[in-house]
Amino acid sequence: MESHLFIGGAHDGLNMPVVDGLDAVRLPVSVTDRETYIRSTLTAGDASVLIYKHESLTPEQVLNRLVEHYKAWSVNMPGGRR
Repeated sequence: MESHLFIGGAHDGLNMPVVDGLDAVRLPVSVTDRETYIRSTLTAGDASVLIYKHESLTPEQVLNRLVEHYKAWSVNMPGGRR
């Protein structure tokens, strides 16, 4: 079982193990509710990574969330860009 990044929903930003080959994962949000995350691949050149995106997000929204997170991380790290 490999760990994969979850984007969107209640599990946004978490890196959790997932059984290999699952196209969708339903995770609990509360005692009576669940959210569905769909497997997707992010690719840049020859490199790729599997992620699980919340069912309500488009690929463009996922990319925007990743870019905004990276910007916030780079600004807030010690010695980060201001």
